[in-house]
Amino acid sequence: MPKMKTKSAAKKRFSFTASGRVKAGPAGKRHGMIKRTTKFVRDASGAMILCESDAKIVKKYMPYDR
Repeated sequence: MPKMKTKSAAKKRFSFTASGRVKAGPAGKRHGMIKRTTKFVRDASGAMILCESDAKIVKKYMPYDR
């Protein structure tokens, strides 16, 4: 059986916590901060934990990173 491949896009965007939950950066922070409200930019700082249904999809993309 050949090795499974990790999706390159997923390994750049997601990481795992020690307990196995998926950590991601919030959406909408790549560019265009001028037109965003201050509240949006403030709330979108830091990292967030994905919900279980989204985490299941990401874990399929990253078979060895647990």
